[in-house]
Amino acid sequence: MSAVKLILASGSPRRREILSAAGAVFDVITSDADEKLPAGTNPADAVVILASRKASAVYNSRPDFSGEDVFVLGSDTVVDIDGRILGKPRDKDEARSMISAISGGSHLVHTGICVIHNGISSGISETTRVSVDSLTPEEIEAYIESGEPYDKAGGYAIQGLFSKYIAGIRGDYYNVMGLPVRALERLLKSSFGVSLRDFT
Repeated sequence: MSAVKLILASGSPRRREILSAAGAVFDVITSDADEKLPAGTNPADAVVILASRKASAVYNSRPDFSGEDVFVLGSDTVVDIDGRILGKPRDKDEARSMISAISGGSHLVHTGICVIHNGISSGISETTRVSVDSLTPEEIEAYIESGEPYDKAGGYAIQGLFSKYIAGIRGDYYNVMGLPVRALERLLKSSFGVSLRDFT
C-alpha cells in the first residue's frame, strides 16, 4: 500500500494523546462544524452525527484530500444520563449541575467516530458505563475550582483529578477519554482495509 495520511479533525489533547500512544502519526486540523442537534436526538446517534459533521467539515475544506490517500477522523463524546445529553459545561453553574447529576450513580459515555476516505464515510459509536462515588458539596466545589471540568463532556476527566471518584467502569476506558481506539481499529479494517499501524 502507498503511504497513507491520517488527519484528526479535533483539537482535543486527549484524542491526540490516545492516537499517539497507539503509534499513529497524524496531522491535526480543527473542525468548525455546527454541533447543534434537534431536541430529543438519541445520544448514541448524536455522537455519530457530530463526528460525521466534524470529519466532513475538514474533508470538504481541502479539495486536494479527495485526490490523496488521506483519511479524516472525526470524533465526538457525550455523557448520557437517562437519555439526557451532557456536553461540556459553559460555566460554574453548569459544571456544578453536571457533577451533582453524576454523583452517586452511573451514567453512559458515548463516543462517535467517523472516518472519511476518498468520499466514502463510515461511522460507529462506542458506549461505556461509568459509576461514580457520592461527592460532598465541598468536593464538588473543589473540583469545579480546579478548572478541569470546562472542556470535558459531562464536566469531568476520568484520567484527571476526578479519577479518585470513579467507582468503576464497564467498557472501553479510552472511550471515556474521548477516542475508543479499539473501535477505531475495527472500523479502519472493516471499512477501508487499513490499520492504525499504516499511519506511521
